[in-house]
Formats: sequence, structure tokens, C-alpha cells
Amino acid sequence: MADDPTRVRVTPTLVIPASELSWRFSRSGGPGGQHANTADTRVELRFDIAGSPSLGPRQRARLLERLGPELRVVAADERSQARNRAVALDRLCGRLEAALRVDRPRRPTKPTAAGVRRRLEAKRRQADRKAARRRPHPE
Repeated sequence: MADDPTRVRVTPTLVIPASELSWRFSRSGGPGGQHANTADTRVELRFDIAGSPSLGPRQRARLLERLGPELRVVAADERSQARNRAVALDRLCGRLEAALRVDRPRRPTKPTAAGVRRRLEAKRRQADRKAARRRPHPE
């Protein structure tokens, strides 16, 4: 999502300067032998939502409500720090984009007359099928 290393485009209306992102690197757990014990491949990426000047007031309010004052993303999936940086950046952008998405309100609809008729016919067929399985009623 980031062609320009100085800016990160999250949505068409939200571009975050790289200076607002805080990176931290540490040793990743798990297998990897001597390389894992010496290389800082685990990436932690933080974005301060409350103090970001690049967010508009509605964007900030929505993000604070859905994500809180700070968004923290961790990536330790890959063995390379560069790939973990890319994974962390993608996760951050995905979380921000999902939190900013505004769902359209659902408009309730009525079932069509044909749909109601089909449903009732299916219920009647099922009832007849089950009635045919029963013992005949002695009269």
C-alpha cells in the first residue's frame, strides 16, 4: 500500500505521513537457529490515533470509538525484517480501513407474494411427507 516511502495511503481520503508511525524491532521467537537469536526480525508498529494531525475530526472520532487512542500491530511471521515491516504496514492499513468503513443502513423489506406462496407450499409438502410416514389412525 505504500509506493512512496514517506507516506502511507490507507484510503483515498486518508494518507498518513511515515513520520507519524512508530516502529520497534525485537527478536522473534520460534525456530530459526542462530539467525533468530541475533536478528531483530519481529516488528511492532504503532500509530497514535488521538494525536495524529493527518486525521479529520470525523475520521478521528470513528477510529477512537472503534480502535481506541492508539493502534498497535505486531508482525513476526517472516524470517526477514523487511518482509515483517511490509506485513505490519498492510495489517495497520487493513485495520484502519476496516474501522473507517461506513456500512449502509439496512432497509427492511417485505417478502414477495410469490415467496410467501412458495414457503407455504414447501411447508405443506413437508407436512404431507411426514404424515405419510405415520401409522394410520384407527377410527
